[in-house]
Amino acid sequence: MQRKVKQKDKNRALRSLLNDPGIIVSLGVHDAFSALIAQHAGFNLLFLGGFGVSASRFGLPDLNFLNLSDMELAVQQITRQLSIPLIADGDTGHGNLPHVRQTVERLAAAGASGILLEDQLFPKKCGHFHQKQIITKEEMLGKIEVAVDSRPDEDFVIIARTDARALNGLEDAIDRVNAYCELGADVAFIEAPESCAELERIAGRVSYPLFANMLVGGKTPILSVSDLERLGYKIAVSPIETLMVCGSAMQSMMKALKQTGQLTHHLEDKMSFDTLKDILNLDGLLNTQKCHQRVQ
Repeated sequence: MQRKVKQKDKNRALRSLLNDPGIIVSLGVHDAFSALIAQHAGFNLLFLGGFGVSASRFGLPDLNFLNLSDMELAVQQITRQLSIPLIADGDTGHGNLPHVRQTVERLAAAGASGILLEDQLFPKKCGHFHQKQIITKEEMLGKIEVAVDSRPDEDFVIIARTDARALNGLEDAIDRVNAYCELGADVAFIEAPESCAELERIAGRVSYPLFANMLVGGKTPILSVSDLERLGYKIAVSPIETLMVCGSAMQSMMKALKQTGQLTHHLEDKMSFDTLKDILNLDGLLNTQKCHQRVQ
Protein backbone atom coordinates (compact mmCIF):
# COMPACT_ATOMS: atom_id res chain seq x y z
CA MET A 1 0.00 0.00 0.00
CA GLN A 2 1.32 3.48 -0.83
CA ARG A 3 2.13 5.58 2.22
CA LYS A 4 0.46 8.97 2.46
CA VAL A 5 3.06 11.68 2.97
CA LYS A 6 2.18 14.88 4.80
CA GLN A 7 2.56 18.14 2.92
CA LYS A 8 5.10 19.54 5.36
CA ASP A 9 7.22 16.42 4.84
CA LYS A 10 7.11 16.87 1.07
CA ASN A 11 8.19 20.49 1.52
CA ARG A 12 11.00 19.39 3.82
CA ALA A 13 12.10 16.78 1.27
CA LEU A 14 12.31 19.45 -1.42
CA ARG A 15 14.39 21.72 0.81
CA SER A 16 16.72 18.80 1.53
CA LEU A 17 17.15 18.15 -2.18
CA LEU A 18 18.20 21.77 -2.67
CA ASN A 19 20.63 21.63 0.23
CA ASP A 20 22.16 18.27 -0.65
CA PRO A 21 25.13 18.10 -3.06
CA GLY A 22 24.60 17.17 -6.69
CA ILE A 23 22.13 18.09 -9.40
CA ILE A 24 18.40 17.32 -9.21
CA VAL A 25 17.15 15.59 -12.36
CA SER A 26 13.46 16.28 -12.89
CA LEU A 27 10.76 16.61 -15.50
CA GLY A 28 7.45 18.24 -16.16
CA VAL A 29 4.30 16.15 -15.88
CA HIS A 30 0.89 17.06 -17.24
CA ASP A 31 -1.61 14.99 -15.25
CA ALA A 32 -1.86 12.57 -12.34
CA PHE A 33 -1.07 9.52 -14.47
CA SER A 34 2.16 10.94 -15.91
CA ALA A 35 3.12 12.04 -12.38
CA LEU A 36 2.58 8.53 -11.00
CA ILE A 37 4.68 7.02 -13.79
CA ALA A 38 7.49 9.47 -13.00
CA GLN A 39 7.31 8.64 -9.30
CA HIS A 40 7.30 4.94 -10.12
CA ALA A 41 10.41 5.49 -12.28
CA GLY A 42 12.29 6.90 -9.28
CA PHE A 43 12.21 10.67 -9.77
CA ASN A 44 12.17 12.58 -6.49
CA LEU A 45 10.91 15.97 -7.74
CA LEU A 46 8.33 16.87 -10.38
CA PHE A 47 7.19 20.06 -12.10
CA LEU A 48 3.75 21.04 -13.34
CA GLY A 49 3.89 23.66 -16.07
CA GLY A 50 1.17 25.65 -17.73
CA PHE A 51 1.99 24.23 -21.17
CA GLY A 52 1.28 20.65 -20.14
CA VAL A 53 -1.87 21.48 -18.21
CA SER A 54 -3.25 23.66 -20.99
CA ALA A 55 -2.61 20.94 -23.58
CA SER A 56 -3.84 17.98 -21.55
CA ARG A 57 -6.93 19.62 -20.01
CA PHE A 58 -8.08 21.94 -22.79
CA GLY A 59 -6.23 20.89 -25.95
CA LEU A 60 -4.81 24.41 -26.21
CA PRO A 61 -1.28 25.89 -26.34
CA ASP A 62 0.36 27.91 -23.58
CA LEU A 63 -1.25 31.24 -24.47
CA ASN A 64 -2.81 32.16 -21.14
CA PHE A 65 -5.93 30.02 -21.39
CA LEU A 66 -5.31 28.70 -17.85
CA ASN A 67 -6.44 30.64 -14.81
CA LEU A 68 -5.43 30.14 -11.19
CA SER A 69 -8.41 27.88 -10.44
CA ASP A 70 -7.43 25.58 -13.33
CA MET A 71 -3.87 25.21 -12.04
CA GLU A 72 -5.08 24.86 -8.45
CA LEU A 73 -7.33 21.95 -9.42
CA ALA A 74 -4.56 20.29 -11.44
CA VAL A 75 -2.12 20.56 -8.52
CA GLN A 76 -4.73 19.13 -6.16
CA GLN A 77 -5.54 16.17 -8.41
CA ILE A 78 -1.89 15.32 -8.94
CA THR A 79 -0.36 15.82 -5.51
CA ARG A 80 -2.94 13.80 -3.60
CA GLN A 81 -1.51 10.75 -5.41
CA LEU A 82 2.17 11.60 -4.85
CA SER A 83 4.62 10.94 -2.05
CA ILE A 84 7.26 13.21 -3.63
CA PRO A 85 7.25 17.03 -3.93
CA LEU A 86 5.87 18.92 -6.92
CA ILE A 87 6.65 22.49 -7.97
CA ALA A 88 3.81 24.32 -9.72
CA ASP A 89 3.94 27.02 -12.37
CA GLY A 90 2.56 30.24 -10.91
CA ASP A 91 3.01 32.13 -14.20
CA THR A 92 3.07 35.88 -13.49
CA GLY A 93 1.26 35.45 -10.19
CA HIS A 94 -2.02 35.93 -12.09
CA GLY A 95 -2.09 39.68 -11.58
CA ASN A 96 -0.82 42.28 -9.16
CA LEU A 97 0.53 41.87 -5.62
CA PRO A 98 -2.70 40.67 -3.94
CA HIS A 99 -3.07 38.11 -6.75
CA VAL A 100 0.50 36.92 -6.21
CA ARG A 101 -0.26 36.33 -2.53
CA GLN A 102 -3.37 34.38 -3.42
CA THR A 103 -1.48 32.35 -6.04
CA VAL A 104 1.15 31.24 -3.54
CA GLU A 105 -1.36 30.50 -0.80
CA ARG A 106 -3.79 28.59 -3.01
CA LEU A 107 -1.20 26.48 -4.84
CA ALA A 108 0.53 25.68 -1.55
CA ALA A 109 -2.81 24.66 -0.01
CA ALA A 110 -3.51 22.53 -3.10
CA GLY A 111 -0.34 20.53 -2.45
CA ALA A 112 2.54 22.27 -4.22
CA SER A 113 5.88 22.30 -2.40
CA GLY A 114 7.12 25.23 -4.41
CA ILE A 115 6.12 27.74 -7.04
CA LEU A 116 7.71 29.24 -10.12
CA LEU A 117 7.06 32.96 -10.76
CA GLU A 118 8.09 34.87 -13.87
CA ASP A 119 8.55 38.51 -14.84
CA GLN A 120 6.53 38.45 -18.05
CA LEU A 121 3.80 40.98 -18.66
CA PHE A 122 0.27 39.59 -18.56
CA PRO A 123 -0.93 37.96 -20.78
CA LYS A 124 2.15 35.74 -20.76
CA LYS A 125 3.43 33.36 -23.44
CA CYS A 126 5.51 30.19 -23.41
CA GLY A 127 9.11 31.19 -22.73
CA HIS A 128 10.24 29.85 -26.11
CA PHE A 129 7.58 31.75 -28.09
CA HIS A 130 8.14 35.11 -29.80
CA GLN A 131 6.66 38.51 -28.84
CA LYS A 132 7.04 38.18 -25.09
CA GLN A 133 6.98 41.27 -22.89
CA ILE A 134 8.35 41.75 -19.39
CA ILE A 135 7.64 43.97 -16.42
CA THR A 136 10.29 46.12 -14.75
CA LYS A 137 12.75 44.60 -12.31
CA GLU A 138 11.23 46.72 -9.54
CA GLU A 139 7.74 45.36 -10.22
CA MET A 140 9.01 41.79 -10.10
CA LEU A 141 10.91 42.45 -6.88
CA GLY A 142 7.59 43.45 -5.34
CA LYS A 143 6.08 40.14 -6.46
CA ILE A 144 9.02 38.16 -5.08
CA GLU A 145 8.74 39.93 -1.74
CA VAL A 146 5.04 39.10 -1.48
CA ALA A 147 5.63 35.50 -2.58
CA VAL A 148 8.33 34.94 0.03
CA ASP A 149 6.11 36.47 2.70
CA SER A 150 3.14 34.30 1.65
CA ARG A 151 4.71 30.85 1.66
CA PRO A 152 3.34 28.46 4.27
CA ASP A 153 6.73 27.52 5.75
CA GLU A 154 10.45 28.05 5.23
CA ASP A 155 10.78 24.83 3.25
CA PHE A 156 8.38 25.99 0.52
CA VAL A 157 10.54 26.92 -2.50
CA ILE A 158 10.28 30.03 -4.69
CA ILE A 159 11.81 29.82 -8.18
CA ALA A 160 12.30 33.23 -9.78
CA ARG A 161 12.23 33.18 -13.57
CA THR A 162 13.15 35.98 -15.94
CA ASP A 163 12.38 36.20 -19.64
CA ALA A 164 14.64 39.24 -20.04
CA ARG A 165 17.23 37.40 -22.16
CA ALA A 166 15.08 37.63 -25.29
CA LEU A 167 14.22 41.31 -24.81
CA ASN A 168 17.03 43.08 -22.94
CA GLY A 169 19.94 40.69 -23.32
CA LEU A 170 21.75 38.31 -21.03
CA GLU A 171 23.30 40.92 -18.72
CA ASP A 172 19.90 42.26 -17.69
CA ALA A 173 18.64 38.71 -17.16
CA ILE A 174 21.58 37.91 -14.89
CA ASP A 175 21.12 41.14 -12.96
CA ARG A 176 17.43 40.39 -12.49
CA VAL A 177 17.72 36.85 -11.11
CA ASN A 178 20.52 37.86 -8.75
CA ALA A 179 18.28 40.64 -7.41
CA TYR A 180 15.27 38.32 -7.13
CA CYS A 181 17.26 35.74 -5.15
CA GLU A 182 18.91 38.37 -2.99
CA LEU A 183 15.41 39.36 -1.89
CA GLY A 184 14.54 35.80 -0.90
CA ALA A 185 13.81 33.63 -3.94
CA ASP A 186 15.49 30.23 -3.60
CA VAL A 187 16.32 29.34 -7.21
CA ALA A 188 17.30 31.45 -10.24
CA PHE A 189 15.87 30.63 -13.67
CA ILE A 190 16.89 32.49 -16.82
CA GLU A 191 14.57 31.33 -19.58
CA ALA A 192 15.84 30.52 -23.07
CA PRO A 193 19.61 31.22 -23.13
CA GLU A 194 20.67 30.60 -26.71
CA SER A 195 24.11 28.99 -26.56
CA CYS A 196 26.36 26.80 -24.45
CA ALA A 197 28.50 29.88 -23.84
CA GLU A 198 25.47 31.67 -22.37
CA LEU A 199 24.66 28.72 -20.09
CA GLU A 200 28.25 28.80 -18.87
CA ARG A 201 28.22 32.56 -18.44
CA ILE A 202 25.06 32.38 -16.34
CA ALA A 203 26.62 29.74 -14.10
CA GLY A 204 29.65 31.92 -13.59
CA ARG A 205 27.68 35.08 -12.78
CA VAL A 206 24.77 33.82 -10.65
CA SER A 207 25.67 32.75 -7.13
CA TYR A 208 22.34 31.09 -6.32
CA PRO A 209 20.95 27.62 -7.16
CA LEU A 210 20.32 27.52 -10.90
CA PHE A 211 17.48 26.01 -12.90
CA ALA A 212 18.09 24.71 -16.44
CA ASN A 213 15.10 24.26 -18.74
CA MET A 214 16.08 21.54 -21.23
CA LEU A 215 13.24 21.80 -23.74
CA VAL A 216 14.01 19.64 -26.76
CA GLY A 217 13.22 21.76 -29.81
CA GLY A 218 13.40 25.04 -27.89
CA LYS A 219 15.90 27.90 -28.08
CA THR A 220 18.35 26.54 -25.49
CA PRO A 221 20.96 23.93 -26.48
CA ILE A 222 20.48 20.61 -24.71
CA LEU A 223 23.31 19.61 -22.39
CA SER A 224 23.66 16.36 -20.51
CA VAL A 225 22.91 16.32 -16.81
CA SER A 226 26.58 15.73 -16.08
CA ASP A 227 27.60 18.76 -18.14
CA LEU A 228 25.02 20.94 -16.40
CA GLU A 229 26.22 19.72 -13.03
CA ARG A 230 29.82 20.46 -14.00
CA LEU A 231 28.80 24.03 -14.87
CA GLY A 232 27.10 24.41 -11.50
CA TYR A 233 23.38 24.02 -12.24
CA LYS A 234 21.24 22.63 -9.42
CA ILE A 235 18.05 21.56 -11.23
CA ALA A 236 17.72 20.14 -14.74
CA VAL A 237 14.17 19.82 -16.04
CA SER A 238 12.71 18.32 -19.20
CA PRO A 239 9.53 20.41 -19.18
CA ILE A 240 7.04 18.99 -21.70
CA GLU A 241 8.68 15.88 -23.09
CA THR A 242 6.21 13.60 -21.27
CA LEU A 243 3.47 15.27 -23.29
CA MET A 244 5.35 14.83 -26.58
CA VAL A 245 6.18 11.19 -25.87
CA CYS A 246 2.56 10.43 -24.91
CA GLY A 247 1.36 12.08 -28.10
CA SER A 248 3.82 10.10 -30.21
CA ALA A 249 2.94 6.80 -28.52
CA MET A 250 -0.78 7.34 -29.03
CA GLN A 251 -0.29 8.30 -32.67
CA SER A 252 1.68 5.09 -33.22
CA MET A 253 -0.92 2.95 -31.45
CA MET A 254 -3.82 4.49 -33.36
CA LYS A 255 -2.04 4.02 -36.67
CA ALA A 256 -1.41 0.34 -35.87
CA LEU A 257 -5.04 -0.21 -34.91
CA LYS A 258 -6.32 1.38 -38.11
CA GLN A 259 -3.89 -0.61 -40.24
CA THR A 260 -4.13 -4.06 -38.59
CA GLY A 261 -7.41 -4.02 -36.68
CA GLN A 262 -5.82 -5.21 -33.42
CA LEU A 263 -3.06 -4.20 -31.00
CA THR A 264 -1.62 -7.43 -29.59
CA HIS A 265 1.69 -7.25 -31.47
CA HIS A 266 1.98 -3.48 -31.14
CA LEU A 267 1.77 -3.70 -27.35
CA GLU A 268 4.28 -6.54 -26.89
CA ASP A 269 7.06 -4.21 -25.68
CA LYS A 270 4.78 -1.58 -24.10
CA MET A 271 3.45 -1.12 -20.57
CA SER A 272 1.58 -4.24 -19.46
CA PHE A 273 -1.82 -4.30 -17.81
CA ASP A 274 -0.16 -5.63 -14.64
CA THR A 275 2.28 -2.70 -14.56
CA LEU A 276 -0.58 -0.28 -15.12
CA LYS A 277 -2.46 -1.74 -12.15
CA ASP A 278 0.68 -1.53 -10.03
CA ILE A 279 1.24 2.15 -10.84
CA LEU A 280 -2.37 2.90 -9.96
CA ASN A 281 -1.99 1.03 -6.63
CA LEU A 282 -4.92 -1.27 -7.34
CA ASP A 283 -3.92 -3.93 -4.81
CA GLY A 284 -3.36 -1.35 -2.08
CA LEU A 285 -6.77 0.19 -2.63
CA LEU A 286 -8.49 -3.21 -2.69
CA ASN A 287 -6.73 -4.21 0.55
CA THR A 288 -7.87 -0.97 2.18
CA GLN A 289 -11.43 -1.73 1.12
CA LYS A 290 -11.22 -5.27 2.57
CA CYS A 291 -9.83 -3.99 5.87
CA HIS A 292 -12.60 -1.42 6.11
CA GLN A 293 -15.24 -4.06 5.48
CA ARG A 294 -13.80 -6.32 8.22
CA VAL A 295 -13.84 -3.43 10.71
CA GLN A 296 -17.49 -2.80 9.96
